[in-house]
Amino acid sequence: MRRRDSLVALLALCAARLPPHAFAQGQMGVRRVGYLIASMGSDFPVLHDALRRGLGELGYVDGQNVQIIVRSAQGNADRYPALVAELVHQAVDVIFASNTSAAVAAKAGAPAIPLVFAGVGDPVGLNLVKSLPRPGGNVTGIALLTPELTSKRLELLKEAAPLMTRVSVLWNAGIRGHAAEIKSLEGISRSLRVQLHPVSVQRPEELDAAFSSMTRERTDALVVLASPLHHRNLRRIADLALEHRLPAICEFSEFASVGGLMVYGPSWPDMYRHAATYVAKILKGTAPSDLPVEQPTKIELVVNRTTARLLGIAIPQSLLLRADRVIQ
Repeated sequence: MRRRDSLVALLALCAARLPPHAFAQGQMGVRRVGYLIASMGSDFPVLHDALRRGLGELGYVDGQNVQIIVRSAQGNADRYPALVAELVHQAVDVIFASNTSAAVAAKAGAPAIPLVFAGVGDPVGLNLVKSLPRPGGNVTGIALLTPELTSKRLELLKEAAPLMTRVSVLWNAGIRGHAAEIKSLEGISRSLRVQLHPVSVQRPEELDAAFSSMTRERTDALVVLASPLHHRNLRRIADLALEHRLPAICEFSEFASVGGLMVYGPSWPDMYRHAATYVAKILKGTAPSDLPVEQPTKIELVVNRTTARLLGIAIPQSLLLRADRVIQ
C-alpha cells in the first residue's frame, strides 16, 4: 500500500511540473505557436494566411493540431516584452517574430523557447544569432540583406530619375539597424554623385514637417526605410511624396499599390511561407541551432507608371522590362 501511495504521489508531482498544455498535446497533439506582429495592418490577413498555409502544407493545420496565438504590439514596440510574457504564460512551443523589435524582445524575454524570425536585417549584429550558417542557441529564421537592398533601391531611383542630385532618406532613429542602412547609402551615394538628406520621424504627426524639410532642402527624390511606423502610414507617405513631387522607393510591396513610385524588396508572403518550414521543423524536434539562417529567395521590383506620369518622369524601358509588375 505504501508503494502505491508513493507512486501516486510521484505521478502527481510530475503532473504539476508539466506545462499547462501537455495533456492537450498528449490527447490531441495540439502544438502552440506564438505569433508576434507590429499591428493588425491591411497586410496582416495576407501574411497570416501565408504562415497558416505554409504550416498546413507541412501537416500543421491551424485549429486542428496547431494553435497560432497572435499578439499585436498595436504599433508600439514597447509592448513587446509584455506580449512575450503572455506567450510564455501560454506555454507556446515556438515563437514566430515578424520584425526586429519583436525578435529582440522574444529572445530576451523567452530564452528557453525556440524563436523563428522573419525580415530581420542584421541578426548577427543584433546578437540574435552567432552566425548565419551556424546560428547557435535557440534562434533562427530568415534575414534580409538590408544594407545591400537599400543601396540597390538608391541605384534604381537614380536610374528612374537620372537628373536627381539630392535624395532624402525617411528613417526612424528608434529603429535598430537604420543607422547602418544610412551608412551604406552614404557609400553608394558618392559613386552615384548624389547627396543624402536623412530625415527621422518617430510619430505619425511628424510626417508633414518631415516632408516640408525635404522641400526646404530641395531634395529630388526619396528613399523610405522599413519600419512599423512607415508601414502603417504607407498611403500617407505616398500621398505626401506625390504632393511634394518626390519620386519615392520603398521595400513594402503595398507602397506602389497606394501610389508610391517604386518598390524593391522581398515577397513578404513568400518569406512567411518559407518561415513556416522553420516552425514546422522545430515542432518536429529539430533544434534551431541546426537550422541555418537563410535569406529571401524572391526579390520583386514593382513600378507605378501612373505615379511616374503624375511626377513627369519617363521610366526607362530597360527598367520596365526588369520589373516583376508594372502598375498602369
